[in-house]
Amino acid sequence: MRPISRKRTIRLAAALTVTGSLLALTGCGAADMTRQASPFAAVRDARTVTLSVQSWVGAQANVAVAKYLLEHELDYRVDTVQVDEVPAWDALSQGRVDAILEDWGHPEQEKRYVDDKGTIARGGDLGVTGHIGWFVPTYFAKQHPDVTDWKNLNKYASQLRTAESGGKGQLLDGSPSYITNDKALVKNLGLDLQVVFAGSEAAQITQIRQFAKQRKPFLTYWYKPQWLFEKVPMTEVKLPAYKEGCDADPAKVACAYPHTPLQKYLNAGFARTGGEAAAFLKNFRWTTEDQNEVALMIAEEKLSPEAAAEKWVKANEPTWRQWLPPKSR
Repeated sequence: MRPISRKRTIRLAAALTVTGSLLALTGCGAADMTRQASPFAAVRDARTVTLSVQSWVGAQANVAVAKYLLEHELDYRVDTVQVDEVPAWDALSQGRVDAILEDWGHPEQEKRYVDDKGTIARGGDLGVTGHIGWFVPTYFAKQHPDVTDWKNLNKYASQLRTAESGGKGQLLDGSPSYITNDKALVKNLGLDLQVVFAGSEAAQITQIRQFAKQRKPFLTYWYKPQWLFEKVPMTEVKLPAYKEGCDADPAKVACAYPHTPLQKYLNAGFARTGGEAAAFLKNFRWTTEDQNEVALMIAEEKLSPEAAAEKWVKANEPTWRQWLPPKSR
């Protein structure tokens, strides 16, 4: 995560560019964009694309690179809007956004909008496999190897206690808007833990890094791919094995999270008539390493998403040129 043989530069007026949510990286709850439209929507005959971007930095990396190439290689104007996971499906169905580039699995929305209504079309694999799990710092796992089995977590609950966890061990989560079975898991597995939400990915990272700096034990909901593993090594706690359907009833979940090939989705109308942009987004497929490289530049090196995308694009032309429609390669 070589110089470009040809590069078209598009300078968009600042009033038409919506990128503040990417630069801030706060992960704060996004507004419901289902009632808003792209500022490009009224530009007659304009080649425009509106991309949904989630608050976590991996998703921002996808959008940054796609946006850069759509603008500089295919002459599109690109708008980005930050939308929480479920409202993003509503916005996509209504055509308020054209594409979601990283979905971690929403079977109810997929059935409603893809299978039943036909207002959303599958855009193919992103090329990255996502996995949610519970993690402890590797330095703590080395000291206490049995902590990596969920059956032993109660043994360490007192060491995981914080001021926010109400006398129980803390299980640190990020944003309440993220996909999580953690409260049900804690209850159904009989664990002496309290789920505590940091509020956002950025806030969760800050807490994890503070714990690591002080070499304190912690237990956290976390996910792969994620650049933080390179800075704070963490070891996964083994939960009861995932089996198909074990998470069908959210209240009764007592199994691990699955490994999920991350998916792209397009508004059905855009998928049919979106021309080169739709073809490009369907072709967009990269690796976990690619995504982490760009995400690390944004989150750790503090590059703007556009600068990170430009740096990656210049170094990876053989990869991204295959995403372009044949006549644009």
